Amino acid sequence: MGETGRVVVVGDALIDEISDPQGHREFVGGAALNVAVGLARLGWPTTLIAMVGDDEPGDRIRAYLDEFGVDLLASPSPLGTARAISTRDAGGEPVYEFSDAAWHRRISFGDAERAAIAGAAITVVSCFPFDDPVQTLALASALAEADGALAIDPNPRLGMLHDRADFVSGFEALAALADLVKVGDDDAELLYGTALDELRDRLLAQGVGAVLATRGSSGAGMATTAFALEKPIASAPGPIVDTMGAGDAVLSSAVSTLLVEHPADEAAWADLVERAMQVAAATCRFEGALLRLPSALSGLEDGS
Repeated sequence: MGETGRVVVVGDALIDEISDPQGHREFVGGAALNVAVGLARLGWPTTLIAMVGDDEPGDRIRAYLDEFGVDLLASPSPLGTARAISTRDAGGEPVYEFSDAAWHRRISFGDAERAAIAGAAITVVSCFPFDDPVQTLALASALAEADGALAIDPNPRLGMLHDRADFVSGFEALAALADLVKVGDDDAELLYGTALDELRDRLLAQGVGAVLATRGSSGAGMATTAFALEKPIASAPGPIVDTMGAGDAVLSSAVSTLLVEHPADEAAWADLVERAMQVAAATCRFEGALLRLPSALSGLEDGS
């Protein structure tokens, strides 16, 4: 096992630009960054491996990670820091466009990155360019030197997807090695054109240890080859404000539980999902993707 409790997260870091009837705002974001910060907020020493530009938005990302105690191993970005431009509907659901830097994202796996992965108790991969065979092989090579656990969230984005078939091939090659894979109904539709349950069963048949299947407002399920269970979204005080960070909060909470103790039976997996739903519900009561704990809802009025 790697360094006790040390988590390494591999994936994206960017600036989220949000436009809606309330105006225009910018947040530090990216799925992998959100997961890294979420795990740090849950008490785990965390390192993020991501592409970050040498520019003012990159400085904001570095300062944000410093604020939450996340170490950064940054790959250079010749086109500057990546951006995701989203517009929101009345329910808070984002529709994304991505900058050229995000389209041409690239992560380097040098000595420092490989050493961090080799020494991690768990490596979490989220929103990685699995459709780039060179980068996927480099990640696979780094993971081959690690004896820690592996969790993967493919988190594909249409605006950053170069080739579906290559993405599926790269994702499945590494997912077969994973202790936990998180997939959503939107992932199943975008990558496979199929139902989420079909994707869940496909991944289990390929050797994935456990599949966390998220269904938006319908909650989430957990499945292994031994069982399948479902949990509804958690009730929480206050209205839903923003769903942007819900999936990342679910993954952060699930990984945190794995680090404490790997679930040994269906009841323990059910507790993991229920806890993750509570964290996601709290996160959705605030704007932005920063993970929130249920304790942050103290004083809010009941109702969702």
